[in-house]
Amino acid sequence: MNPGLALFTLCALLLCPVTSAKAQEPREARLWLTTPDRSQLLSLQKAPLRFSASTNASLTVVVNDDQQYQPIDGFGFALTGGSAQLLMRMEPAQRGALLRELFSTSGEDIGVSYLRVSIASSDMNAHVYSYDDLPEGEKDVEMAKFSLGPDRVDVIPILKEILAINPHIQILGSPWSAPAWMKTNDNSKGGTLKPELYGAYAEYFVKYIEGMKAEGITINAVTVQNEPLNPKNTPSMVMFAAEEGTFIAKYLGPAFQKAGITTRILLYDHNPDVPSYPLSILIDPGASRYTDGVAFHLYGGDVCTLTKVHDQYPNKNLYMTEQAVTGPPGEEPFGIAASVSEVVIGATRNWSRNVLLWNLAADPNDGPHTSNGGCTACQGAVTLDGNKVVRNLAYYTAAHFSRFVPPGSVRIGSNNLEQLANVAFRTPDGKIVLVLSNTGNFPSTVSVRYHGSEFATTVPAESVGTYVW
Repeated sequence: MNPGLALFTLCALLLCPVTSAKAQEPREARLWLTTPDRSQLLSLQKAPLRFSASTNASLTVVVNDDQQYQPIDGFGFALTGGSAQLLMRMEPAQRGALLRELFSTSGEDIGVSYLRVSIASSDMNAHVYSYDDLPEGEKDVEMAKFSLGPDRVDVIPILKEILAINPHIQILGSPWSAPAWMKTNDNSKGGTLKPELYGAYAEYFVKYIEGMKAEGITINAVTVQNEPLNPKNTPSMVMFAAEEGTFIAKYLGPAFQKAGITTRILLYDHNPDVPSYPLSILIDPGASRYTDGVAFHLYGGDVCTLTKVHDQYPNKNLYMTEQAVTGPPGEEPFGIAASVSEVVIGATRNWSRNVLLWNLAADPNDGPHTSNGGCTACQGAVTLDGNKVVRNLAYYTAAHFSRFVPPGSVRIGSNNLEQLANVAFRTPDGKIVLVLSNTGNFPSTVSVRYHGSEFATTVPAESVGTYVW
């Protein structure tokens, strides 16, 4: 993954009205604000914003809950092996407090509701491993030596602590590589999966999901291969579209069906600059029947490609499974408006059911990571130095959504404005949540209209506000 934040064009969507019941008309909205100088960090503003018949603002955002789009599964991060390792090094009391802050929905906790974990190691692990590592020249087609042992050191204990706080959290699993003995180059980096071992690799997935279930951990979805067109990470594995389609249609899908596994299978898990990859698989009925939808990253291409995929296959779901959002350390200003508008607003306005940022935690040197292909500049949402916690740009980028938009919410209609990107949701308990991101270098005053009444608000330069009523 590229630690940089790419720029994307936010596209307008055709609005398709769906009738919904109208709630009691609101009298006021509350605002949580983050500014680039960090003087406001997801801070509740004291004065409520009162609805009235009209305002004098020249710009207007119209929020319309009669227009409904995709349901929302959640917002969160990748719990990499390195993240789990750093969390396990904290004192239990401090770790428990941080995990409650991240995953609880009480008070000022930020309510992270979706996690991505790596199936075996990712490049943000201290070392490479699979669940079936063998001496050179050996094979284990029957998976007799399969073991989740490496994850029992840190990933599984941390997941259990998180599940004790939020037992309903969604978990996505993604492999960076098959075991080296299954690959054409007998190496954890690069190479492809040997065709004669497709069946063995499908059984590897089955063993993983069943093994995690035995630990009390439900894997809700899997992607077939992280960044299948990227051979540069350690670990990594190339899997072209025809290979992934064959693997799903003839091996992974049937293996899940035979084992009674309901874990969702997601395609691709890479950038929207090669839409032919997922589209060429979805057109195949054999693979499509086992496929829930398509996973995307945002390091290249146009986020509007997600809408193009949705328009061709509206019965398939879309997911944003990775994007690094990094900012300067210390007290320097950071780009909260750009990260919110380009990643989270961009993805959700283009039909993504979730947004996952990369990654949850790293140390002050942006580690741990593997050598010869690990990400050396992947800042965590939090920086952990023993028990010391620093909350970074990705933390606030996700929190502006995760704290206010729980799973089961639905994206609703709102009109985008130049330099004032926005997205709106209706929560399961009937609240309306609007996130405004002012990417301009000057304050912007706007009227927010809902059900015929409106309030005026001024969003400071390069700032983000979450409004709730």
